[in-house]
Amino acid sequence: MAELRSAEWYSGDVRNAYIHRAWMRRGLPDSAFTDRPHIAIANTASDLTPCNSHFDEIATSVKQGVYEAGGIPLNLPVMSLGETLVRPTAMLWRNLAAMSIEEMLRANPVDGVVLLGGCDKTIPALLMAAASVDIPAVVVPGGPMLTGHFRGAPLGCGTDVWRLSEEVRAGTLSEKLFLQSESSMIRSRGHCNTMGTASTMACMAEALGMTIPGTAGTPAPDSRLLERSHATGRLAVDLVREGRRPSTVLTRESFLNAIVALAAIGGSTNAVVHLLAIAGRLGVDLSLDDFDRVGANVPLLVDLQPAGRYLMEDLHRAGGLLAVLREVRDLLDPQASTVTGAPLVEHLDDARIWDETVIRPRGNPLLDGAGIAVLRGNLAPDGAVIKPAAASPELLRHRGRAVVFDSIEDLHARLDDPALEVDETSVLVLRGCGPKGYPGMPEVGNMPLPEKLLAKGVRDMVRISDARMSGTAYGTVVLHVAPEAAAGGVLGLVRTGDPVVLDVPGRRLELDVDPAELSRRKGSPEASAAFAAPVRGWERLYVEHVMQADKGADLDFLVGSSGDRVSRESH
Repeated sequence: MAELRSAEWYSGDVRNAYIHRAWMRRGLPDSAFTDRPHIAIANTASDLTPCNSHFDEIATSVKQGVYEAGGIPLNLPVMSLGETLVRPTAMLWRNLAAMSIEEMLRANPVDGVVLLGGCDKTIPALLMAAASVDIPAVVVPGGPMLTGHFRGAPLGCGTDVWRLSEEVRAGTLSEKLFLQSESSMIRSRGHCNTMGTASTMACMAEALGMTIPGTAGTPAPDSRLLERSHATGRLAVDLVREGRRPSTVLTRESFLNAIVALAAIGGSTNAVVHLLAIAGRLGVDLSLDDFDRVGANVPLLVDLQPAGRYLMEDLHRAGGLLAVLREVRDLLDPQASTVTGAPLVEHLDDARIWDETVIRPRGNPLLDGAGIAVLRGNLAPDGAVIKPAAASPELLRHRGRAVVFDSIEDLHARLDDPALEVDETSVLVLRGCGPKGYPGMPEVGNMPLPEKLLAKGVRDMVRISDARMSGTAYGTVVLHVAPEAAAGGVLGLVRTGDPVVLDVPGRRLELDVDPAELSRRKGSPEASAAFAAPVRGWERLYVEHVMQADKGADLDFLVGSSGDRVSRESH
């Protein structure tokens, strides 16, 4: 084993080493400062991140594993982001969380790290940080909640919120019953039980090779999650002793495997921006087009909400991610490694499907080609994405009249106006919601439908925006339009009444307006007035440096790994 990184703080008889040891001793034996790896547990537990509120229990199991393997476990509370609470959107602080975690890992005497993440932005932020510092690292996903039921029916958290709230607006469900379902929605600790962004990113961490294989999707209350957490603590010590760093696991081949997994599970569109950002921290050559090229023809095998019927507890019972990956083994890179030191594909031999209604065999998929589709055209020259598995098949080729909203506030003010000129063939266009414009690219792309159309029985329309949408959401929703309106994109030039052409099979998104006419147009003053213009703090730094969605919406000065070296010593 090479000299431990922590030895730079603790070795020797000089005053600095004395200070470091004395303040950290607190009952630790002398051996703690010689040859025992110090393992940080980057813990995103917070009562204000309810999906991660059980992480202190997980951290205890990790600690036991670290200590049993001869390491020194160190709880390191880090910035936590709860998707359901923070305003204006958790995505605004993903990069800040990643940057702060990176700096704490670099600044402290730690040799390796166990990353505890659950709610949507926590796993991406942790992986971005670990990739930037590149010390040995492994993820423990916090796991989905158990399935809640209301009036005898299972509830998919997130997905059923969108569905039931639209039924209230349509007049087919009473507000009283809707509110009664509230106490049934969240049955236990854990993150969303649909294939939303939290579940997706846990699966992405495993497909990337950054978890003990078989961990992702283990329900949060399941005792086996604590067993895996203990084993992960042991593994973290081995990673340090063997010198396995994220850069040896997170290769281009690993990212391509993750894209295959994303398509096969019907994962969230948010995984696109997160995977691009993680790859950017490593200098891995990954582009938006890779998602279409690699994932477009991968069959959808998992029948989970929002693309299907079941929930994460069912996926785990049916065989989990490894059973899914075994069905598409021929599409995976055989050399892509994992934190165990063995290739991902070697962990698939014993995987089996135990319920073929939840995980479909390769020969009987839900959809033949369900990967994220990347659209281009004059409306999205740098790309936009859509999730065909969650869309209405009849709308995947569509031409309609644009109904434009200049901001979220404008949408809320006018959507249900009886005088709004809109019908089921219209295309709802929302702008000013990209990384710079809002700021933070909120999950508002799955715009609610106009009340008068809901009353007519309409349940889906083509919707286009520079925003994101929750991984729990569904519909024919085009997202991540790049460049966004606030960055000078053509989206800012669309006017109500313009013909919009969506052709998902042809990968096109066009504004059918003469180029000469477009060149004469200027952006909407109302939209420009609504763009974010922060004068101080993180929001100003973010708006000045955030890249577009096709680059992962990271900050431009954070691209590339900075390594684990501290630039200056103290004392």
